[in-house]
Amino acid sequence: MADALVSTVSDTARWVAQYRADESARPDAIFRDPLAARLAGEQGRAILASSPRALRSGWSIVARTKLLDDLIATCVADGCDRVVNLACGFDTRPYRLPLPPKFSWFEADLPALIDEKERLLAGETPACALVRERVDLADEGARRAFLARASEGAKRTLVVTEGLLGYLDAAVVSGLGRDLAAVPSLRWWGFDLFSPGALARIKKMRGHRAAPMLGFAPSEGVAFFEALGWRLVEVHSIARAARRFRRLPLPLLPAAWIEPDPRRLGTAVWFGLVRLENVASA
Repeated sequence: MADALVSTVSDTARWVAQYRADESARPDAIFRDPLAARLAGEQGRAILASSPRALRSGWSIVARTKLLDDLIATCVADGCDRVVNLACGFDTRPYRLPLPPKFSWFEADLPALIDEKERLLAGETPACALVRERVDLADEGARRAFLARASEGAKRTLVVTEGLLGYLDAAVVSGLGRDLAAVPSLRWWGFDLFSPGALARIKKMRGHRAAPMLGFAPSEGVAFFEALGWRLVEVHSIARAARRFRRLPLPLLPAAWIEPDPRRLGTAVWFGLVRLENVASA
């Protein structure tokens, strides 16, 4: 079982990288990540191979990756001059996206993960100006100090927290949201969001390593963040996107038609990608 093979944050990052590697190897790939297989390594391949059959396609990770790629491209076209990726894991977008050479990208994650990432990517040149820092984002003081450094000199920054919020509790997410909103140059925030119904479904999935970790899935959806100083720009159903990308498994096609009010998620089994705008910067 994958459960026995995943013991660190780096293992989870390897698992996700293997999904990207598998997608990249397809002749009809919706994105290409030439570094993903290296980052996944033997451990990533073993984790995915031992996962329950329902998890092996990685359709939701693949769709989320593509949606966020497109969201970043939209923000860059709208004048975004920096991305700040919190809990970056083994993400490789600074290397694989067509970004301007002077565009700046900041990454932050735990020291051990950053150390391993830098070892695996030694010799690779990013497309843009990349700064990578070792930060425990759960440490409020360290987080705020990093955000001050990462926002200096930028005017329209996109903050990305891909795959992060579901592992936190509401109090931590609230603190993070307020910290981000307090910096006007942090213009947009992109992240994935679970409904309570989706969280409950994941927790029941046999062999899902993430299930005991997940905790944040507000029934009020984006209204949770609107109370922290943010407003909704766009929201995308990941299942609907996966259907559009031809990645949604046939038994799950009905999920593509579930579109609850993003402020009243209730019991719907839904998860999506959200972009918010900082009210203070508008």
